[in-house]
Amino acid sequence: MSFESFSEALSFFLWGAFILSIVLGIVVNKTNFCTMGAVSDMVNMQDYSRFRAWLLAIAVAIFGVTLMEYFSMLNVSDTFPPYRATQLIIGENLIGGFLFGIGMTFASGCGNKTLIRIGGGNIKSLFVFAVIAVIAYYMLSPLPGTDQTLFSLFFYDWIRPLSISLTTQQDVGAMIAGNDASSMRLISGIVVSLALLVFIFKSADFRSSKDNLLAGIVIGAVILGGWYLSSNVVIDNEEELDEIYTLSDYYQNWAMISDDNEGKPASGRTLSSQSYTFINPIGQTYGYIRGGLDSKLLTFGLLSVFGVILGSFIWSLISRSFRIEWFNDAKDFSTHMIGAVLMGFGGVLGLGCTIGQGITGVSTLALGSFLTLIAIIFGSALTMKIQYYKMLHEDASFAAALTTSLVDMKLLPSAMRKLENM
Repeated sequence: MSFESFSEALSFFLWGAFILSIVLGIVVNKTNFCTMGAVSDMVNMQDYSRFRAWLLAIAVAIFGVTLMEYFSMLNVSDTFPPYRATQLIIGENLIGGFLFGIGMTFASGCGNKTLIRIGGGNIKSLFVFAVIAVIAYYMLSPLPGTDQTLFSLFFYDWIRPLSISLTTQQDVGAMIAGNDASSMRLISGIVVSLALLVFIFKSADFRSSKDNLLAGIVIGAVILGGWYLSSNVVIDNEEELDEIYTLSDYYQNWAMISDDNEGKPASGRTLSSQSYTFINPIGQTYGYIRGGLDSKLLTFGLLSVFGVILGSFIWSLISRSFRIEWFNDAKDFSTHMIGAVLMGFGGVLGLGCTIGQGITGVSTLALGSFLTLIAIIFGSALTMKIQYYKMLHEDASFAAALTTSLVDMKLLPSAMRKLENM
């Protein structure tokens, strides 16, 4: 995908992200693909169907990335965000993932599901979106009148020292084989994806579920499509340029290549190789509005937000499922707002959400992505357990519900159980 000018390349890059995200929005709405719902099904009904759909998306993405990286068809080592960075931010991965898992449970869905609900007419999700947007934006951008971000103000001093500096990138292949990791990345990617596929397809019920199969295959393919698109859009004007430039490289060399700043984006980081994630892009939406809808602020992530909402809206019209939904009461409102706050903080801390880390990040086999995914699932499952026991035993203390939930999850001995499961 070679273009003669930066503007043509950038336009294709953004339109490509938008079109793929429309497909994502349509398929997620049609199939009821929901990562929080997958955890809920496992915790409350021991039904792993939607979880297997999630794993199928992961397996498709891993397998595709593994093969295409081996044949130098895409770049997943120098990405935005930096999934394979040599600094393993273990505290941010675990704490951010845990907070996000709690938050998505309170807010009735993850970042992607929030966009799907907005497209389907859910006004509650608009409020959730707004809260996430403001927090995610100021986690990375200075608060008005200061040089401090929410991250530097509340987290940096105590959470960054928990990080571990590695001698290699943090993906499985590099950690096993060191800097010469090409073959090991291929082997580990194939092994992980095939192991997942064996687990997924051993279920006869899953094999017969067209929606779950469709969701897993298409969502995994869209993630792969994002990686391919962002890795292969280049500028190659044979008359004016001496070499081929990626969008990111062109931006970094702008002063030497371009005569003026016309058409120059506001940031070069968002031009790097990437695929779908939603918390940071939701924050970018606030920045875009705050910046007066300046076209220089348009990014892959921002167009993905718009595209998923539009795709969901299209399917809600086709299926006649569009309906306006409002908060049931003040408690419903406060619960969703608390969830949105936790998702805003947790999603930025953990470098992504159930899609951004749970599929996109994991497709690179980055250790931090696996840690964040585990923490998200644990945070959500634990929250659901506590809610269950508080519903069964209205007078029970939080400590009793927490202890009993941990017993159910085999993390505490059964002798510590405080409440009975009716």
